[in-house]
Amino acid sequence: MTYCSGQIIHFKRSTIVPVPKKPRPSDLNDYRPVALTSVVMKCFEKLVRDFITSSLPASMDPLQFAYRHNCSTDDAIAHLLHTTLTHLDEGRGNYRSQSVWVGNCASSTLTLSTGTPQGCVLSPLLYSLYTYDCTATSSSTIIVKFADDTVVMGLISDNDERAYLEEIKHLENWCQENNLLLNVSKTKELIVDCSKKQKRHYQPVRISGTTVERVDSFRYLGVHISQDLSWSRHTNSLATKAHQHLYHLRRPRDFRLPSKVLRNFYTWTIESILTGNITVWFGNSTKQDRQALQRVVRSAERITHTELPDLQTIYYKRCQTKARRIVKDPTHPNNRLFSLL
Repeated sequence: MTYCSGQIIHFKRSTIVPVPKKPRPSDLNDYRPVALTSVVMKCFEKLVRDFITSSLPASMDPLQFAYRHNCSTDDAIAHLLHTTLTHLDEGRGNYRSQSVWVGNCASSTLTLSTGTPQGCVLSPLLYSLYTYDCTATSSSTIIVKFADDTVVMGLISDNDERAYLEEIKHLENWCQENNLLLNVSKTKELIVDCSKKQKRHYQPVRISGTTVERVDSFRYLGVHISQDLSWSRHTNSLATKAHQHLYHLRRPRDFRLPSKVLRNFYTWTIESILTGNITVWFGNSTKQDRQALQRVVRSAERITHTELPDLQTIYYKRCQTKARRIVKDPTHPNNRLFSLL
C-alpha cells in the first residue's frame, strides 16, 4: 500500500550517529553522519531503488564513482591521475526525519531535505541523480566526483586559464542554483607543472569572494597527491600510521594468542593501512618508499612469527583483479583505457 500510494510510513525516521573523520575533530564538518534506519525501511528503499534503476541508462553520470557497482575510491583516483598525466603528456535524500545520537543522549527530531548520510539505501542513488548534470562544459576540463568530493581539473595551455576559471565559476553557479553549498575552507588548489622553464604565475581562484588556498599536496580520498606526482609524502604517512598500530599487534601476542589470530589481526589493522588504494600509487613509488613500508611488514612478521605477503605481491594481484573487472564492465569510466592485444 505504501509503495502504491507514495506515502512513506513512520519507518522512514532515522537516527544519525556522528562518526569522526579524523582523530581530533575540531568542528561539526569533521564528523561523518551515519544513518541508522529500520530493516523494514531498508528493504522498502531497495524496492524503490531497483524500480528507479531499471529506468536509467547504464551510462548515467560516468564520472560519479561513488554508489556504483565495480567502482571505488581507487577508480576515482586512477581516473584523476590518468587525466593529469595525459595533460602533462600533451602539454539527495528527500525529507527524512532525523535525530542525532551521541553516547546516551539523543536530539529532538528534525525533518531535512538535504544530505545523503551513510547507512541509507536509496539516498546514494537519488544524490547521483541530483548531481547528474554537474558536468564539465569545456573539452579541456573535467569534473570528477566521488559522492560529494568533487575535483575540477583543467589543462592550461599557452597561459590561457579562461576555461579552467570559467569551469570553477560554472560549478559555483550550479551549486547555488541547486541549493548546494561549497565548503571553501576545505577547498584546495593544486598546480601540477613539470616544465623546466621558469614557473608561471597563475591567477588565484576565488569562490564566493574567498580566495582558495593553493597547496603543494592535498589528501584526496585517503591518498596524498603531491604537485610533483611523487608518493613519498603518502608512503611516509602510511608507514607512520602502520608503525603506531604495531603496538596493538604486540598486545594480543603477549596473551599468547595463536599465530593465525595474530595474522588475521595484522590483515585487518595494519595491512589494510599499507595497501589502501595501492593500485594507484605503489607502481610509481620509489625504492626507498617501498622499503620503508616493507620494514613494517617485516616487523609484523617477527611479532606474529608467520610469513606475511609482501606488498609487491599484493600490488600485482590487486592490479590484475582491478583490470579484469574494468575490462568486463563496458560502463566503467576507465574501460576505454584498455584494449585487447
